[in-house]
Amino acid sequence: MSQFTINIIFVGLSFALYFGIAIWARAGTTSEFYVAGGGVHPVVNGMATAADWMSAASFISMAGILAAGGYGASTYLMGWTGGYVLLAMLLAPYLRKFGKFTVPDFIGDRFYSKTAAMIAVICLIIASTTYVIGQMTGAGVAFSRFLEVENTTGLLIAAVVVFFYAVLGGMKGITYTQVAQYVVLMIAYTIPAVFISLELTGNPIPGLGLFSNHVEAGVPILTKLDQVVTDLGFTAYTADVPNKLNMVLFTLSLMIGTAGLPHVIIRFFTVPKVADARWTAGWTLVFISLLYFTAPAVGAMARLNLIDTIYPQGVAEAPINYDQRPDWMKTWEDTGLIKYNDLNNDGRIQMYNDSGLVPLSLP
Repeated sequence: MSQFTINIIFVGLSFALYFGIAIWARAGTTSEFYVAGGGVHPVVNGMATAADWMSAASFISMAGILAAGGYGASTYLMGWTGGYVLLAMLLAPYLRKFGKFTVPDFIGDRFYSKTAAMIAVICLIIASTTYVIGQMTGAGVAFSRFLEVENTTGLLIAAVVVFFYAVLGGMKGITYTQVAQYVVLMIAYTIPAVFISLELTGNPIPGLGLFSNHVEAGVPILTKLDQVVTDLGFTAYTADVPNKLNMVLFTLSLMIGTAGLPHVIIRFFTVPKVADARWTAGWTLVFISLLYFTAPAVGAMARLNLIDTIYPQGVAEAPINYDQRPDWMKTWEDTGLIKYNDLNNDGRIQMYNDSGLVPLSLP
């Protein structure tokens, strides 16, 4: 049985589970369609909210951002996580107590101004549109990768799937579907991370493996990663951020943006009472932390593995030829998600920085 067939079976079973739950928990009333009847347990709601958030941004992009940006990209971890703290402490319980389902409604009534509410609506539409574009693009990447189709085709398939169980089950169906989705996401993310960590560090816990020694080099894995990227002429992976103020402001903007996401805010109306809204935010942080504790390890180890794949003899030696590229590169090329551009016509896959081809230092 081919890997493609196995992928289809597992993903097909996952979506069959989602569709089954959507049919089982389909909305029977208007209240169930919009707020799941207001009777969801905080633990269940926290898991559903975590799955709501752990989509393209966290599940697909988080490790990639950290792999590319290193320590400087940790602002995404702090900003997105801190946004839920703002939600729990300053926003969600008060919106729930005020009895308004959206921020524009709250602002309009709180300041007795339809103009203020209209400005909030415009901001909400802009933010939601931008967010949906990113999410659906990520869904298109995921579907195109495992189905081996064009990115646009993958996006359309994802849109049909989401439309089906969202319209059928409403918020009630979506809530329980996302609980199952959280379990699937965590299994899919954690199992490969565990084996990657075992392979490189001998530690089965990725978050701890990130601070363990590299099996072959005998030095901390971050030290090994710093060495190989600096030998290629790039900034060290753990290099400090030169502009601390910019990092703080960027983190703050991510926190505020997360706290204002409409599809997250509405989740705090699906629980019975105001206290449960606070508990929902707390449980959401717990469930999200399981992935966020793993993502930095996946990012660092993936960056190291990518360089080792291209320079199997070490960065002081010549990189591999294009026709020796690993199978995963060929698959991604087939889906149009990566492209090989031989700038110096030597037939090799090489690392470049902003100044061009980097001269490699000899040991």
